[in-house]
Amino acid sequence: MGTYSRRQFLRDAAITGAAVSAINTPLKVMAAEKKSIVRLGMIGVGFRGQSHLEQMLKRNDTQIVAMADPDKVMMAMAQKIVAENNKKAPVEFTNGPHDYLNLLKRDDIDAVIIATPWEWHIEQAIAAVHAGKIAGVEVCGAIKLQDCWDVVKAVEKTKVPVMMLENVCYRRDIMAVVNMVQQGLFGELLHLQGGYEHDLREVLFNDGTPNTGPGVEFGDKGFSEAKWRTIHNMNRNGELYPTHGLGPVATMIDINRGNRLTALSSVATKARGLHRFIVNHPKGGPNHPNAKVNFKEGDVVTTQIQTANGETIVLTHDTLSPRPYNLGFRVQGTNGLWIDNHAGGFDEGLIYFEDKSPKKHAWENPKPYMEQYDHPLWKKFEKDAEGAGHGGMDFFVANAFIECIKRDAEFPLDVYDLATWYAITPLSETSIAEGGKLQQIPDFTVGKWQTRKPIFGRNSEY
Repeated sequence: MGTYSRRQFLRDAAITGAAVSAINTPLKVMAAEKKSIVRLGMIGVGFRGQSHLEQMLKRNDTQIVAMADPDKVMMAMAQKIVAENNKKAPVEFTNGPHDYLNLLKRDDIDAVIIATPWEWHIEQAIAAVHAGKIAGVEVCGAIKLQDCWDVVKAVEKTKVPVMMLENVCYRRDIMAVVNMVQQGLFGELLHLQGGYEHDLREVLFNDGTPNTGPGVEFGDKGFSEAKWRTIHNMNRNGELYPTHGLGPVATMIDINRGNRLTALSSVATKARGLHRFIVNHPKGGPNHPNAKVNFKEGDVVTTQIQTANGETIVLTHDTLSPRPYNLGFRVQGTNGLWIDNHAGGFDEGLIYFEDKSPKKHAWENPKPYMEQYDHPLWKKFEKDAEGAGHGGMDFFVANAFIECIKRDAEFPLDVYDLATWYAITPLSETSIAEGGKLQQIPDFTVGKWQTRKPIFGRNSEY
């Protein structure tokens, strides 16, 4: 999608998200009978949207009806993927950034997948549920805290649900750790860590076409994420991408289902990485116009979070410095801990249990535990997940979305999770601006977290 302001969207789309009081009845996925085929619309078919498209085209229980994206290059790439899978070409909506609203008017679409630039997610999810379309929404953080309340209230008013499409929750080693947590191996959990630690400088800058490769351009001169994502780093300073680190550990301590996040404090380092990248790049240099841009996002942002049940969480956002990829997970309980030091392999990382490890104060390779507690979902669907994006994670998040719709079942990651995890971004921005001052995290469930039952990882079907 293009770089359009929220004000333009609200003016042109004229969508009203009315505020309503929280309801106590469970959300229903569909009012009609259970479906054997889920008819989908794609909103946003850039590279992330194309990954979702590939997953859905492999299934025999989905039909891609229509796709919306004003970027005609990306639309052509998406249609090529459809053709390569020998499926009928979906109807295109490419007439500007708001043409997706015409997609939502169709009566032959049950659900939409939203994989657009961050600033569009909430508005498009609200538009979708008001149009009666179930929404699967990609990851990011909110632009404003009010956005999080708006999407919750829209779902509660329409009773049309939203799923948070956080794929890292389904990473194989993480789901094995979820299994260990649920079976009590760690004892009572105390402290958790996660983050987004991934050098994105060559994503944030390029030369404006899919063929010219790396560069130092962004915004109107950029291509794909460099068109819009870099601008967030220019204008904002906060935990811009909280859900990859927070989502998995939140499922382990039953956030919004017996527990909740209560407060956070964030601090940021100085901003040096993006300027240094431009100055040192062969296509840049100290005299390049972008070398004069003042990027606000600190190179490393650290956020500390408190919970109602007494656990602490630390998130790290580190995307602007040279570093190998690692999300930095740590799960620590009264009986031991696991530390992730790579990207999901069973023999990566460190583990220790006081009542199981053979040597006192000595780390073990986690592989034997990972194999023993490999999650039933992964055991069941391992073959189906082969070749899926992000080491198979993308299959599981797509499968959960479709199977819950078909079965009229509650989403394992729902609108309350989306709102809570998205809220970290604006709250962290405020905290950093106020010198690390503690910020209260709203209870988007309005008390229902105390009685809602945990469901993530507890179903062998999705």
